[in-house]
Amino acid sequence: MIEVKKNNFFLNEEVNTCLNNIIKNKSFANGYIFYGAEGVGKKQTALQFIKEIFKQSSPSDNIEEKITNNNHPDFLIIEPDSLLATKSPRSSNLEKSIKSGSEIIKIAQVRNIKTFLSQKSINSEKKIVLIIDAHLLNEAASNCLLKTLEEPSNGIFILLTSKLKLLLDTIISRCQIVRFKSFSSEQIKSFLKGYLDTSKLNINKKINFEDLIHSANGSPDQLLKNIEIWNDFSDEIISKLVYPIKDYLEILEISKLISEKLEIYQQICLVNFIQTIWWRKTKNIDLVKKLEKLKYLLRKNIQPRLAWEIIFLKISLEDI
Repeated sequence: MIEVKKNNFFLNEEVNTCLNNIIKNKSFANGYIFYGAEGVGKKQTALQFIKEIFKQSSPSDNIEEKITNNNHPDFLIIEPDSLLATKSPRSSNLEKSIKSGSEIIKIAQVRNIKTFLSQKSINSEKKIVLIIDAHLLNEAASNCLLKTLEEPSNGIFILLTSKLKLLLDTIISRCQIVRFKSFSSEQIKSFLKGYLDTSKLNINKKINFEDLIHSANGSPDQLLKNIEIWNDFSDEIISKLVYPIKDYLEILEISKLISEKLEIYQQICLVNFIQTIWWRKTKNIDLVKKLEKLKYLLRKNIQPRLAWEIIFLKISLEDI
């Protein structure tokens, strides 16, 4: 596990200023949408925002611990349910943070919100509902949430999303949008120096660190995950993927090796990294699009080995 030197290292200063002013003036909206790329600190910031709101009502009530442990009586967190039955026994905790493509927020979960808000607040003036990945609300759940937002209540809604366009326009119109910007490569490098003990990163020497940073897509959180995942990859896999493969036999061999040795979440991370490396070396946009298709197939639980073989064989026909 990578050790972080300081807490709240993902927090965005511009966002913090906005939220601090809201807390200071007690000018709370009924709903907020925290919008930005994956891993730029939306959840961490939301939890800190919630803690500060509750502290106004009961400053000595051990708020930090209650929110962290999700046992505050006036706080409800809604997360997507996975449609997949179980995880492989080989899976690590990292897998929990990688989307499989089968998650959804169901109407029963939103109805639970209505029940929660119908009860009187216990320790604070407001009850707060945090919805993780709100874009995964299904149609019935979205319509139910809209009705809940329209009704007067003693609640504050905070919706987190990386895909604003997938939310109903009517839900968006009833919330205040708080935008989170992705970090530049230089900011991520600064983050590494300021918040991590880089002597303990133990990054695989075969990996170009610049590629690792670019593959994180402006997300410090994703960078940490990538480092942990990549350090588990064998040199055998890495050495075969430094450039698009042309030989059909090699394609079949590496596809078999990847599907047998790596979990799905590791395979998706591998595709992200391959995209970065191959784009730097080829500047071929069609190749990048084919790799996007591979990620889609993996998330949809299509047979991994077959997915790798099909996409790699298509890429081998590219004029690179």
